[in-house]
Amino acid sequence: TMVALIRQAVTWLERWHGEAPQRSPLPSSITLPPVVPAPWGLDATRLMEDLDPVVRGSYNPWHPGAMAHLDPPPNPASVVGELVCAWLNNNMLAEELSPLLSQLERRLLGWIAQRLGLGEGAGGIMASGGTICTITALVTARHQRGLDGQQACLYASADCHNSLAKALRVMGLPAAALRLVSTDDAGRLDPHRLDQSLEKETDPILAVVATAGTTVRGAVDPIGPIADICHRRGLWLHVDGAIGAVCGLGGQRHQELVAHMGCADSLTINPQKWLGIAKASAMVLLRQPQALADTFAAPLAYMEPARGVHGGDCGLQGTRPAEVLKLWLGLRHLGQQGIDELLDGALQRAQTLRHGLAPLPLVMPSGDLHIVCFRPGTAGSSEAWSRRTREQLLDQGLMLSRPLYRGQRYLKAVLGNPATGVEQIATVVGTVSASLAR
Repeated sequence: TMVALIRQAVTWLERWHGEAPQRSPLPSSITLPPVVPAPWGLDATRLMEDLDPVVRGSYNPWHPGAMAHLDPPPNPASVVGELVCAWLNNNMLAEELSPLLSQLERRLLGWIAQRLGLGEGAGGIMASGGTICTITALVTARHQRGLDGQQACLYASADCHNSLAKALRVMGLPAAALRLVSTDDAGRLDPHRLDQSLEKETDPILAVVATAGTTVRGAVDPIGPIADICHRRGLWLHVDGAIGAVCGLGGQRHQELVAHMGCADSLTINPQKWLGIAKASAMVLLRQPQALADTFAAPLAYMEPARGVHGGDCGLQGTRPAEVLKLWLGLRHLGQQGIDELLDGALQRAQTLRHGLAPLPLVMPSGDLHIVCFRPGTAGSSEAWSRRTREQLLDQGLMLSRPLYRGQRYLKAVLGNPATGVEQIATVVGTVSASLAR
């Protein structure tokens, strides 16, 4: 029955996949299927009929106009990895429940950590998304610095990710413990201002967070100078590279975009965002991964001892699927050339869009990665304009997002979808141009 069901699912998937490029990124309407179990179990055909409205009511990353967020179409091999992962149903909680996969995670994450420059012996753990990775890193930093139970504070740029605020809440620290340092005109944390603020700080400092790719404009903080300050002051540096850290896996030109990332004590990286590994695919990497077990280990008295350390001892999650399988398979499928092409393609598309929008009367903040945001040059009109223009774009199957940035609404395009071509980019430029002429 297992194989027969999978075979039937693949037949339907083939149809859905064939239709996906024509189906809008957002569904026009949603019909919820029956939610409650029927008295008798359903056969394969009925199950697929139940799934049909689910597929049609979902966000569709396969459409070339899907460019609102960091959610590209999934790498095909990672989808296969997800299927095999579910079939194996191993548990990364303990080594005896994931004998090979626990070792695969250690080995692959060790390689990635070294590739990003964290040094010999570096490694980490996968977790369900960037937020949990960041919380894991900051709880570890607090423990390693001997600040458990103290009113410590955290330094980051004014454009940092909201996961830092969540981390403080989880750690029992007040919202004001997040000290925001203003950015320069390029949206990057200003190292001089950071140093001045640290000099005046009276509370113990939990960590400094540098962002390698901010959410709205894709700015990369100057990690080298920030690392120098942290080193001089003996502070923990965490790099939130959820968006940009994958550039460290690319060629020389990509690595330069996130230079000195390897100076971090801990680092978040999400291959799900730019490399298209099926969600969730995120990890926290440390220069000294032993710090994870030092922080989180609680005796698993009901398990055989591990050869290294149990996955459940190394982070917030106990039971955890073997997400390393789809990452490993996806990277093997891409190869170095495929990784470089994904990074290059996105950067090139972003450049094409910037070039097309440049002559228009727009405010277009600079960015270092593959994210482009913009609003009309005349202040005050951005709320109505952004809503109206987003609707006009959606009518043409083009989905952009509408972030609020420094008190103004922007339209934002993320160019990480390999299906997005010059045709879609030209339509965005034309529609935006027409919207400004009204």
